[in-house]
Amino acid sequence: MEEDFLKNYSILDGLNVSRETCLDFEKFISMIKSKNEELNIISEKTSINGEIRKRHIIDSAQAIDFVDLNTNTTYDLGTGGGFPGIVIAIMAKNLKKKMKMNLFEKSYHKSAFLKEVSKELNLETEVIQKDVFKTKELNSGTIMARAFKPMPIVLELVCKNFKKYKNLVLFMGKSGKKTLTETLKDWDFEYKEKRSLTNKDSFLISIKNIKKK
Repeated sequence: MEEDFLKNYSILDGLNVSRETCLDFEKFISMIKSKNEELNIISEKTSINGEIRKRHIIDSAQAIDFVDLNTNTTYDLGTGGGFPGIVIAIMAKNLKKKMKMNLFEKSYHKSAFLKEVSKELNLETEVIQKDVFKTKELNSGTIMARAFKPMPIVLELVCKNFKKYKNLVLFMGKSGKKTLTETLKDWDFEYKEKRSLTNKDSFLISIKNIKKK
């Protein structure tokens, strides 16, 4: 029975994901499904267990390779239902890392849900119910953004609103290569890419030393 359960996450085998982490993922999924009946946490078409695991949990979890877990804080910009922030916070907890996950989410109801999840799963998080564009002088280790804003807007935000950071992790979709090429016309930065585990046409990118040309 346990082997069948863990097979759901076998694609993450290379990311040091423990049984305890997978159990927390399943608790998170259960909370999402329950809350989704009254609040649109995720779309209805991705709300079955298999789709939640692949499209939201596993897709978010793969960012762990780019997250600096030894810094004090990580920021998730516009986390929505907790992706990737809650997922990475679950992984950090089970890896015994003391990093705090700061979750920016404007919605009152989604913020309340994120606080509920954090308490239930004993996560080191701070839910910030504010517009990140209006919040200045931020300090961070890694900054993450998934399905948030177009790449140039996120770069502008990081440059203007973050006083200090280690790297920025973005999730790039099917048109990601074109977006990256276009963005490099106006911006300078160092970057590394990682092919997505959930979609052959997508990738993740870790960016450092961002400067406007």
